[in-house]
Amino acid sequence: MGLFHSFASSSFFITASSLSSFMRMNLNKVVLSIATLQILLFMIRELTLDTFTAGTDTTYTTLEWIMTELLRHPRAMEKLQNEVRQLAQGKSEITEDDLGNMQYLKAVIKETLRFHPPIPLLLPRESMEDVKLLGYHIPAKTQVIINAWTIGRDPLSWENPEEYRPERFLNSNIDVKGLNFELIPFGAGRRGCPGITFAIIVNELALARLVHKFNFALPERMKGEDLDMTEGTGITIRRQSPLLAVVTPCST
Repeated sequence: MGLFHSFASSSFFITASSLSSFMRMNLNKVVLSIATLQILLFMIRELTLDTFTAGTDTTYTTLEWIMTELLRHPRAMEKLQNEVRQLAQGKSEITEDDLGNMQYLKAVIKETLRFHPPIPLLLPRESMEDVKLLGYHIPAKTQVIINAWTIGRDPLSWENPEEYRPERFLNSNIDVKGLNFELIPFGAGRRGCPGITFAIIVNELALARLVHKFNFALPERMKGEDLDMTEGTGITIRRQSPLLAVVTPCST
């Protein structure tokens, strides 16, 4: 038994089987659309999670190592506090506009990233073609892992690399943005970290506000050389043990 439908001067004769096929085809489209939407939502969720994880974990790790090194080196802490407080004299809050003149603060962050890159083994790369490097033949499609931790402590690139000395970056053009390969905590090239600028500003602003408002010291009877510097394991390298410090508000 067929179905007859007329519209204006046109007539269509539709069989039950053709209608069934039409409905199945559109139902498949609906199912496909729902599946596509689910995949899209999954991708958005995972991308957002990756962004927050990469941005917050590495920032926290870097700040923790900065405070650790400053507590181990009181002269560097004092020098940083003096710079920040002098430039912020009369202001109740540090803003981004104040960061441009804080050269020692920038040096402290660079030296910490050299000494403690938050991701010591950068994201894996893959060679696009056969290449010879330092006498070694590296075939195409070879996975390459860059050891930023070792690069930052290479005696061929750094004078006294095991010494924490922010002054090495004063009056230096070396930066962390991937153009100086002796310091690549964020990677380099097209696969470098897309959030370099944001991460640097967040670290600078957070550190400046901390040392502007507070004084930091180790617990009583504890010296800098007694501080446990053992690194944990994982993609990001945090301190193995929590950092304990005595924090008091700045009186000035």
